[in-house]
Amino acid sequence: MAIESREQGAGSTAQGAGSRAGLARAGDEMCTEPRALDWDKQGGLLPAIVQDATNRRVLMLGYMNRQALATTLDSGRVTFYSRSKQRLWTKGESSGHFLQLVAITADCDADTLLVQAIPRGPTCHRGTPSCFDDAPADFLAELDTLIAQRHAQRPQGSYTTKLFDAGVRRIAQKVGEEGVETALAAVAQGDDELAGESADLIYHLLVLLRARGLGWDDVVAKLRERHR
Repeated sequence: MAIESREQGAGSTAQGAGSRAGLARAGDEMCTEPRALDWDKQGGLLPAIVQDATNRRVLMLGYMNRQALATTLDSGRVTFYSRSKQRLWTKGESSGHFLQLVAITADCDADTLLVQAIPRGPTCHRGTPSCFDDAPADFLAELDTLIAQRHAQRPQGSYTTKLFDAGVRRIAQKVGEEGVETALAAVAQGDDELAGESADLIYHLLVLLRARGLGWDDVVAKLRERHR
């Protein structure tokens, strides 16, 4: 059961900010409205597991009541019901480290929510990305995000900035060079050398994709399409 913003349901790339609750398709069936969730099982509260929509890291666990869910869908900022404060609490209302809503999905029993969001700063009060120590994440997605930041900000002294400034042709040349070196390592060098050359190849490929306006998600989507 998916509960998404109207923009998400319409197939927009908007990340849900400032959007109103709408219905979205899950498979071939139209999803139910938030009132169909099992609010009575836990006294009007549903556990809400927050996951980074970019790298899939689990960020935190909170609780939502009906009003918190409605506020989240309306504002695009993840909002919980604080059991200690006995009021609605928008993550980041004090720190500015908001969680920008992407999508919300209910589990098979309709009594737990999976909230996918983009964190605008550390999620944990300790200043760490997640409230769970050593929560696993997709490192390639993290690297792709960092490369996207380098592309937008162009910090001085960054090798990635230097590549972007050199242009697509030069980056493509580097991908070709790294591809040859990877192939040579596969037939003439050890496993560590092959892993190292492969890492260089993947990094430069991510830079090339970003220079062309693409990202790692586009490659994954193509792989999934071919896998069907």
